[in-house]
Amino acid sequence: MVNRNKLREVYNDLKKVLTWNYLKGIIVNPSQLHVGCFLILIAELIINILVVERVPYTEIDWKAYMQECEGFLNGTLDYSKLRGDTGPLVYPAGFVYIYSMFYFLTNHGTNIKLAQYIFIFIYLLLLTLVLRIYRKTRKVPPYVLVITILTSYRIHSIHILRMFNDPVAVLFLYASLNFFLDSKWYLGSLFYSLAVSIKMNILLYAPALLFFYLVNLGLKGTIQQLLLCGVIQLVLGMPFLLVAPIAYIKGSFDLGRVFNHTWTVNYRFLDIKTFESKFFHLTLLGIHMMLLILCLPMCIKYFQSYCRLKYVQRQVQPQIDAKNRENKKRAKLRKDIKSNLNQPDEILSKEQEAFLNSFEAMLKNSSQKSKQDKVIKEHEKEKHFSINFDILSQLFILPMFLVNFIGIVCARSLHYQFYSWYFHTLPYLLWCTNYSVIVRFLILALIELCWNTYPSTDITSALLHVCHISILYGVYKKMAIELNITSKLT
Repeated sequence: MVNRNKLREVYNDLKKVLTWNYLKGIIVNPSQLHVGCFLILIAELIINILVVERVPYTEIDWKAYMQECEGFLNGTLDYSKLRGDTGPLVYPAGFVYIYSMFYFLTNHGTNIKLAQYIFIFIYLLLLTLVLRIYRKTRKVPPYVLVITILTSYRIHSIHILRMFNDPVAVLFLYASLNFFLDSKWYLGSLFYSLAVSIKMNILLYAPALLFFYLVNLGLKGTIQQLLLCGVIQLVLGMPFLLVAPIAYIKGSFDLGRVFNHTWTVNYRFLDIKTFESKFFHLTLLGIHMMLLILCLPMCIKYFQSYCRLKYVQRQVQPQIDAKNRENKKRAKLRKDIKSNLNQPDEILSKEQEAFLNSFEAMLKNSSQKSKQDKVIKEHEKEKHFSINFDILSQLFILPMFLVNFIGIVCARSLHYQFYSWYFHTLPYLLWCTNYSVIVRFLILALIELCWNTYPSTDITSALLHVCHISILYGVYKKMAIELNITSKLT
């Protein structure tokens, strides 16, 4: 009897899975992304292994990274003296420690293939964290992520063939966002600060994160989180700060650094003099500030809604859990009673069996009995109450992705590895616009084209700006409309 019941349950589950609506949902329904996540990770594992085994490695920065770490491991703590073939060390201390670990793991950086397999693991871990965010927000259909992630040539090149430090920093960043979504503030701040210690571009998220702290934790809690972030930077940088503090600060957090025009993706159409001019840099900084001033008030309203609804979740969720536990106990009790009733306690005579059979037949023919059976069956179904609170994550993720994107739009220069700073946020941002699906995919394809064109051209640089501005305008317009509707309702 038990085996039959189990087989019946398995059969019913298979019937649910093999329905057209379920199979369609795996492709188009964001709430069924878990299947797509699994398929993406398996496909990425296979693709990355094929890339490592079949595509030749091209040296860009890996050797320089190893040379810089070798100087540190040999005892040099003056940042101004740590150099590689591409120039002086320009990343904070977290980078030095992580790539020093890679130095030992890869036989002083000479085992390139092992390094690539390490970066396969890093990329799959990064994807797992990204997909968890998409699963929680339930914003983007699975097929969009499958197409976008699996078809990007440049992203696979950055992560697996070039082994830049950008993906490592972004990995820690996505880990911090996941911790913040789980309301694990100290862990979120810890991983955010670690991300900053690997590469400074993570500070592009800082304006949004500051207001997220203030709205959720108040001034006192914000100060605690900022102190934690600051202490981590001090601890990591202490060996270098004690020896040459100015050299460390200037080398690892150089805001005035001048980029090489040779590698620019977004400003190829400018001449070198204009590209390197301070006036141009200050103009971009001014635009950056104005865009933040324009968008941050909307972001703060999103954070406030997130905070209020999280409070509701904390009040309601225990009641829902208690009710579900109670229903589960009742269902189990009914099941046990039914099971006991189905087991005969004694052997009946033929006359008794005939009487019972005729009595059951009479009851079944009764309309009143039919109604009672229906009621009993409805009550026997185990009820499960739930509210999807995960969707609240949208109110946190969109402002964070938007503020980072504003920094990308206003960047003085974007080198090819910088694509990893925002690539995995692009589907989310585009699905936060009112553009049609065709226009969204067109923008994604054009952006990929711009990043895959080497060397960049005047046209691809200009086209990249057009795509960026289109996304920014689309997101801003939709946020403004939604907040306007909300204000009228309240």
